[in-house]
Amino acid sequence: MLSKYRWWRDAVIYQVYVRSFLDSTGDGIGDLAGVRAGLPYLKKLGVDGIWLSPFYPSPQHDHGYDVADYCGVDPLFGDLAEFDLLIAAARRLGVKVLLDVVPNHCSSEHPWFQEALASAPGSAARDRFHFSDGRGADGAEPPNNWHSMFGGPAWTRVTEPDGRPGQWYLHMFAPEQPDWNWRNRQTGAEFDRVLRFWLDRGIDGFRIDVAAGLYKHPELPDSDDPEADARTRDSVNPLAWNQPEVHDVWRHWRAVCEEYTAGDGRERLLVGEVSVPTAREHAQYVRPDELHQAFFFDLLSAPWSADAFRKVISEAMQDIAGTGSTVTWVLNNHDQVRTVTRYGEPATEGSGLGAARARAAALLMLALPGAAYIYQGEELGLPEVVDLPDDVLTDPIFRRTGSRARIRDGCRVPLPWSGQASPFGFTSGAESARPWLPQPSYFAEYATDRALADTRSFWHLYRDGLQLRAALPQLGEGTLDWLDTPPGVLAFVRGDGLVCAVNFGTAPVPAPVSGTPLLSSGPCTAGVLPGSTAAWWIGDL
Repeated sequence: MLSKYRWWRDAVIYQVYVRSFLDSTGDGIGDLAGVRAGLPYLKKLGVDGIWLSPFYPSPQHDHGYDVADYCGVDPLFGDLAEFDLLIAAARRLGVKVLLDVVPNHCSSEHPWFQEALASAPGSAARDRFHFSDGRGADGAEPPNNWHSMFGGPAWTRVTEPDGRPGQWYLHMFAPEQPDWNWRNRQTGAEFDRVLRFWLDRGIDGFRIDVAAGLYKHPELPDSDDPEADARTRDSVNPLAWNQPEVHDVWRHWRAVCEEYTAGDGRERLLVGEVSVPTAREHAQYVRPDELHQAFFFDLLSAPWSADAFRKVISEAMQDIAGTGSTVTWVLNNHDQVRTVTRYGEPATEGSGLGAARARAAALLMLALPGAAYIYQGEELGLPEVVDLPDDVLTDPIFRRTGSRARIRDGCRVPLPWSGQASPFGFTSGAESARPWLPQPSYFAEYATDRALADTRSFWHLYRDGLQLRAALPQLGEGTLDWLDTPPGVLAFVRGDGLVCAVNFGTAPVPAPVSGTPLLSSGPCTAGVLPGSTAAWWIGDL
């Protein structure tokens, strides 16, 4: 009955990192009014919806992923009245709006956590979180050997109300982000209230942070491989992630969304950040009564190789699409090195191998069956800013480890919109206004006004790909069939004769289809597929 409303199955969603999108007030930080002003740009690009990074009241220790109030707007970004204006403007343009909800942890300034700190061990207030006595003499050692994903131990000791060293609390991220205890029923009830608050304001769904987390092993035992847990930001500790009870949460949240959909026919979307070891485990999160979508990160992490990409795509199509859901493809987000740089682009150059590969990967992703998410700035071909001075870095990973190895500031530098010098139209304040992270001078080459004027730009490639994806019945949801190709080339056919091919090598190869491509990521003459290039054709094989 609801199939005609299932817009999400092949939707393309644009991730807006609010503080870096567009600043309307001149304080150097992007805001909701800036997002509203940018909606016509996103509509012109051709996306179906946007996902907003957290804008809730927060001390900003992790840029809003430490939430102090789940039902408000931080004054940095505006207020609820501005949020309502944004929703109304998006509705007029036909752009869906997803909010980022953070159910695994909150801010240490959340009222419930402050209540827990002021309460005694064993109290009801502490049971909403993971408080535990320490080990060793006088409880001076953490309760177990778990590591935080941001570096260091996953436990912090508190000072009790009487001034003595006391219990420890669990935080799988920064100490300012205590983990909720989802075995306490009050936690689930509170998030029911949060979901309904925003659904009642007209949003189209939620992106769920750390969707494989929430539940921890009830006994909080030691990890068998704590060193592996410490080496990676991925969710590798099976005692803290992917516990079976988490699926009951998503079944309940899905029922809440279905309730709203039944009321007005607009299907609300739940998309999860799911980091699990295999596509088969990933598929469990998108069963028909759980999440609608879950980001499939394997394409993002795959090396630039035809064999690697084919393996990832095949496994996803077999294990995830087999659930009745569609695969949700991503090449980048606010936690990853930008695609151009990841594929080999020096940070201060505007052309070359990394850019060519990033363009080809974008065209490949848009040709795959299912949904796709685009991180802001990817449509401009922005490189990672790798030379930010230490004194401007804000990532808690840097604060916790002292290492720049895994920091995320470089992909979060505010977007360039126009002009030849910072702030490149990002902020509406005086020319001396400083964006919250400094923009390099070479961002002038990537400014939006320049990209729109250059038909060879990344922006036009994305826009043309999105227009064709919307117009051609072969693209979006459906299946694919692999074609036989020479080594280093990947090719598949979609529907009635649309072929996508990618040459992962550097030397040209014969094209799998005769004739001029419908769209290509770089110059591509009939009969030839150049190196580091993707192309679409409609025609006889």
